[in-house]
Amino acid sequence: MSLFFTLDARSKLFFTLLLTLLVLFVDKMESAVCLMIFCIVIRIISGVRGSVIGYVRNLTLLAAFIIVMQMLFAPGQSYIIKPLFPDFIPVLGGIGSLKREGLMLGIIIACRLAALMVFFPVFSGTTPPHGIASGFCAMGLNYRIAFIFTSAFNFVYSFREEAVTILNAQKLRGMRKTGLKAALRLLIPLMLGAMRRAQDSSAAMDSRAFGVYKTRTWIDKPEMKKSDFVFIAFSVVFFILVIIFNYNL
Repeated sequence: MSLFFTLDARSKLFFTLLLTLLVLFVDKMESAVCLMIFCIVIRIISGVRGSVIGYVRNLTLLAAFIIVMQMLFAPGQSYIIKPLFPDFIPVLGGIGSLKREGLMLGIIIACRLAALMVFFPVFSGTTPPHGIASGFCAMGLNYRIAFIFTSAFNFVYSFREEAVTILNAQKLRGMRKTGLKAALRLLIPLMLGAMRRAQDSSAAMDSRAFGVYKTRTWIDKPEMKKSDFVFIAFSVVFFILVIIFNYNL
């Protein structure tokens, strides 16, 4: 078991918020690549289930789309491929052009997005739902709002498992089509399952009078340990160093 499993949810949430701010502030390719590599390393040492290589491979299509869109539509004067109709209507004059500035910007955006998407399972995979809820409430958040966040985390994993079950059932019935029809055949059962789960959760909450009282009790009250404070200090130092490195390039 890695250190991330023993940390309090509040310290991991604090680091996640700082990482989200870094994703918004970083605007140099070197710092964006370093941030993505750092998140990949954190994901590997965290002990979360799932292959990092497979996860990154699934992001390549999204990254390629982002880079191509930026190369086509981002402003710039340094062309990798010059416009097909440079003297045609000014609005359409850049059709068919691929700009070097767009390539750099696309790589930065893709790395920033990949960093956040690679790291997020570290927080959700090493923190049980009740730990997230108790951590939010310990920070002063109303337990009703905390339940919304924990329900979202639970539904993400349940949707993933249900999607695998639906795909396996469709393969057993000989449904091997790809494209829009295959997506619709997966999306419709997932939506119906989501509505069914929401109705079941609502009925269970109403039967237990959830939300009647202003406060609630907890079996295990979360407590910050020394390792949590050390991790928070590391998060602040890491945030400052990345900002300095980014703006000094």
